[in-house]
Amino acid sequence: MDRKKLWSITKIILKIGFTFLLIYLILQKIDFNEVKLIFFKSNPWYIAAALLVYFISQVMASWRLLSFLRCIDLHLKFSFNFRLYMLGMFYNVFLPGGVGGDGYKIYLLRKKFQKPTRKIFFSMLFDRISGLWAIGAISVALILLIPRIDIPKAWPFAALLAGSLIYYFILRRFFKDYTRYFVQAHCKAVLVQSLQLVSVVFILLSQDFSGKFSPYLFSFLVSSLATILPTIGGFGIREYVMTHASDFFSMDQNLAVFTAFSFYLLSTIAALPGIWFVYRSREFEPMPDEDEVKAIEDDVNETIEGHHNTL
Repeated sequence: MDRKKLWSITKIILKIGFTFLLIYLILQKIDFNEVKLIFFKSNPWYIAAALLVYFISQVMASWRLLSFLRCIDLHLKFSFNFRLYMLGMFYNVFLPGGVGGDGYKIYLLRKKFQKPTRKIFFSMLFDRISGLWAIGAISVALILLIPRIDIPKAWPFAALLAGSLIYYFILRRFFKDYTRYFVQAHCKAVLVQSLQLVSVVFILLSQDFSGKFSPYLFSFLVSSLATILPTIGGFGIREYVMTHASDFFSMDQNLAVFTAFSFYLLSTIAALPGIWFVYRSREFEPMPDEDEVKAIEDDVNETIEGHHNTL
């Protein structure tokens, strides 16, 4: 077994191990039976509404990605891009090992449109970064609604403004092509994250919730940032963050875990239609074999290392 294949297997094992560790730590802090009772008494109409809104957020997310692909003169039809996005969602949720959903999208776009790996990779990367920026922007707005965060209200706004300016300057200085639709793409990013918060609101309403939404929504956004850590489809990390945030914000700990777990289940269900494009549709065939997957990983690694050396 070569070194790269061994590392790929090791990454999967570490993801599984880290996820189970998080689950163990969560179970030490919550009443599992209480969470189970909360789950079974949920209002199914609100849960269905949460699923619908989450799915719409993913439609909008694929629309956001189009803005960054247009920066490299890759003008895809919305319908084609969304089908490709669904394929990527399925790979990320159900097949989290190996190159991942973004890697397969890079491979397929490169093969079909003859664009360099480097350009497509950075489109995917800045699409993700725009989502992180939107989380930060909405979090700053929510801070105003949470008295427990006792800091001068001007500080978060100043930090957001300074961070946004630095972010744009770096993008403009080193990746100018990707700023062509900067405002458009980041407005879409705010829309995507806002829709996901609406989905969380519906999950809370499924429990006849009548308290303050802002602590749950803020904690959820923080947990979204934590999903960059290596877990299986983000499972475990949201629940872990929400569990600890509930101590600080005096939230119902069991309800917080239920909210995070329900969102994970809904995101998993929303990714299921992608199975058609992986196993049944011939639109994206042939899928890469093992050697081609390694080539994608090598190209991405070389791209990252090359820009790390020039910055």
